[in-house]
Amino acid sequence: MERELTIIGHLNELRKRIIISLVALGIGTVFSLPFASYGLKILKLPSSGVIEKLVFFSPQEGFMIYMRIAFLSGLIVSMPVILYQVWAFILPAIEERLKRRSGIFILLCSGFFIIGCLFAYFILIPPALKFLLSFAKDDLEPVISAQKYISFVISLILGCGLVFQMPVLSFMLTKLGILDARSLRKKYKYAIVIIFIVAAVITPTPDAFNMFMLALPMLFLYELSIWISFFARPKLK
Repeated sequence: MERELTIIGHLNELRKRIIISLVALGIGTVFSLPFASYGLKILKLPSSGVIEKLVFFSPQEGFMIYMRIAFLSGLIVSMPVILYQVWAFILPAIEERLKRRSGIFILLCSGFFIIGCLFAYFILIPPALKFLLSFAKDDLEPVISAQKYISFVISLILGCGLVFQMPVLSFMLTKLGILDARSLRKKYKYAIVIIFIVAAVITPTPDAFNMFMLALPMLFLYELSIWISFFARPKLK
């Protein structure tokens, strides 16, 4: 009975944390909506010199574009709140001395997320667009839907932002006793295969160049995760 109550308590706590995160995301999205036009200009910059004009084909498409941009901005703005809810949920399972380091956890997660987003924005998206549109030769005239373009850019940005959480995730799972450096090192060859599969899924181009551009940082992050797990391992008393 005690075990059942404990599970129910965890589920209630999880529900509470999810609700708070969704409310924060909703508030961030609503407040970002008036500035969505500026967000569109920023997201269009990687296409400079490649795409002259974006178009839309249905009455509601323009609204949906601004909503997606507002959602991305709201997610970035509310990220500290969401990360704090994650930290607060796992807090009971963490060592006492680490419970006072919630600020460091939130800072690291936010930092890696932003680095991943910037990597996609500056490094991945411009060459991916050039490669895809290079097929539009004299026989083809590209007419790019704004909704398709924004979906393309946002999926890459969010995908890279999440992928760059690997080191922080490694630290958390090690502290929870779920992961250790030895098992990560042992499964390195499987990780390489998974990393290239994930890179192929996230990058929208079929060429190996763009896939390697994402896979190489992911391999570095995996190696970094191993060392973080090694130093984060519970100390023997």
